[in-house]
Amino acid sequence: MTAPLLPLANGELRLVVFDWDGTLMDSPRRIVHCLQRAATEIGAPVRDEASLRNIIGLGVQAAVRELYPDADDRFVERFATTYRACYLDAVDAPETPLFAGVSELLDWLEGRDVLLGVATSKSRRGLDQALEATGLGRYFVATATGDEHASKPDPSMLEFVMARAGVEPGRTRMVGDSVYDLEMARHARVPGVGVTHGVHPPGRLEGAAPLALLPDLEALLEAFRQAEGAH
Repeated sequence: MTAPLLPLANGELRLVVFDWDGTLMDSPRRIVHCLQRAATEIGAPVRDEASLRNIIGLGVQAAVRELYPDADDRFVERFATTYRACYLDAVDAPETPLFAGVSELLDWLEGRDVLLGVATSKSRRGLDQALEATGLGRYFVATATGDEHASKPDPSMLEFVMARAGVEPGRTRMVGDSVYDLEMARHARVPGVGVTHGVHPPGRLEGAAPLALLPDLEALLEAFRQAEGAH
């Protein structure tokens, strides 16, 4: 598993792109809370937690259409607007800490001249807010958001980050916690790496044929270190 994960020799790996929610930030509880609140506020049926966690990783409009297949465009936009307002501004929603090991992982990769990017279904405002609050913005050479690109698993946001970084698919890795991240990577011809501390369980992630599947970011860093030592 580790040998192809981080082939640093001769610069084979040049770019690592991360999903945000459920991968770098422990935000699924806040997402579920705000999806349920949005449904309540607009008078829509409230979906259970399992159904909501299932669609985390899709763009918000795509997620609403998955949850409410018969919804029209007006409903989708109203739901999305209500959800975003809750996520960005609600003071009683669950907090969104970073997962353990984020800074150590990013520092280690940056120290080896690996470029870093983000491909997330968050809105641009939501990602910028998170980058500012966490102080992580300085790490990333390119970011792409769900309101700027087609929803995952469409490859457009990952392709955008690679184009901005000037790195081809074979020298890129995509790290995410959902099958949508891994399917996006496959569509972009990028090896995908799954972490299981987010929204989708290991069995589901395995179905997307990741290059590697690890329990958390600390294990990912250790796999990277082992791969470096093997060269």
